[in-house]
Amino acid sequence: MSDLLLVRRFTADYLRNGVNLLVLVLVPAVFVVVAAPALADASAILGGAGSSTAVEAITPGWAAGFLIAIAMYFQVSIARSTDVRLAQSGYPPWRIVTARIGTGLLIATGVSVVAVLALILRTGTGITDRTVAGTAAFAVIYLGIGTAVGATVPTAINGTVLILFIWILDVFFGPSMSAAQQVPLRLMPTHLTTMWALDLPTDHATPLSNLVGMATWAALSLAVATVLLLRMVGPVRHGSTLRRTVVTGRFAADLRAGLLGLARTPLLWGLLVVVPVVFITLARAVTPSGTTFVAVLEHGRSELRSYDPAQIHGAVMAPIAVASLAALVGLFLALDDRAGDRRLALAGGGRFLIVASRLLIIIMAALGVTAVALAVTGAQFTPGRWLVYALGNGLVAVTYGLIGVLIGPLFGRVAGVFVAFLAPFLDIGISQSPMLHAQPDRWAEYLPGYGGVRVAVDGALTTGFDQAAALAAATAWVAVLAALTLYVVSRQLPHAAGTRAASAVPAQLPPA
Repeated sequence: MSDLLLVRRFTADYLRNGVNLLVLVLVPAVFVVVAAPALADASAILGGAGSSTAVEAITPGWAAGFLIAIAMYFQVSIARSTDVRLAQSGYPPWRIVTARIGTGLLIATGVSVVAVLALILRTGTGITDRTVAGTAAFAVIYLGIGTAVGATVPTAINGTVLILFIWILDVFFGPSMSAAQQVPLRLMPTHLTTMWALDLPTDHATPLSNLVGMATWAALSLAVATVLLLRMVGPVRHGSTLRRTVVTGRFAADLRAGLLGLARTPLLWGLLVVVPVVFITLARAVTPSGTTFVAVLEHGRSELRSYDPAQIHGAVMAPIAVASLAALVGLFLALDDRAGDRRLALAGGGRFLIVASRLLIIIMAALGVTAVALAVTGAQFTPGRWLVYALGNGLVAVTYGLIGVLIGPLFGRVAGVFVAFLAPFLDIGISQSPMLHAQPDRWAEYLPGYGGVRVAVDGALTTGFDQAAALAAATAWVAVLAALTLYVVSRQLPHAAGTRAASAVPAQLPPA
């Protein structure tokens, strides 16, 4: 078997799912075409590169990096046992690793081309060599990051949240979006790449040193990914396998089994605490003082008030943090529990109770993330009404937790991760953000996050409660999504084996 044949097989496996091809277009379109103006506004508020041209020039790199990191994570983690068996059969591990990295470089080339073409279509003009080279460097660096995480973190929800954590920290607190130049931020993977691609002035580096740093990060990421892949494929490990016990159909037993499953992923719980802490704290720390206007309701009257973005940024970051994490939790808890739930249903567990117990676990996880975000926010900002602010964040988290459950059956794991990130990013982070819009556009009122965010903003910035309509809208979204989730997921579960067997036996006539 030639290495080229392996690359062809690995690539075909990724492209076999048509939804994966769709996201190759969807993600660049979102970042380069749809979100670039809003991101440029955010950059101006945060003191970053500030101009729309500068932000647009780096968005292809953001899109390419995000795409290839998630793609390589699943390429490596899902095929872990296959690659190990191939090595056990006598195929040289280094050739397997070379084929995996080669497949990644092929996909990275494709996503980079699509991202750059999206920029050309948006601007209608030519692009600089630095933009092309910077996009390629983003893709290679995040190819290595996605591969390294895939080789070391086998649980999908842990791995994807970790990649998302690195990517958001790197991108949204990087030099194109923020003026912060603290030393720890300079050590982020694409800090020097962004500096070189945008030719930004700096007092701690030269254009040549930025170029060398970009090349070093690319080479280092590939080297680390190669070493970790060899370590994964080469030695044969006989670890213990966690076995899921089939329990009775009682709701309490179903709930206990789901909670025990969550307890087996301690990294997830660590990330659910660390991500809100880091994002909300950094948002407050790196935002310069200034003036931003937000439309609020007070005693039934709408008024435009001015606020210091440095004071309120952490508070308005909480909804996007909890929405993104809740969507990913909902996605993977639904997908990871599907096989066990099918066995439980066949054993007579009761489809409705099984799905209801899983939804309760997802809601509990979403509210747990919300509690962490509220605790971090409370250390930096005092809302006008704590209860209202907490209620708004909780509604956002539960809404997107339920959306995450629905995303799984429709898109699967790989494309589902992209959708689970893009949906709250476009809704909460762009359309509803009070940092970017004094008042959301009329069409944004029909999005899932509108009601919850308006309640949270009302609780954060006013001392009364005037968002009864928004609260009703958010509650309606939760109710509809919960009912839809119960219906869709329960329909995917089989009937109990005994019930099905009994229904197959023809009824006998009573004796004469």
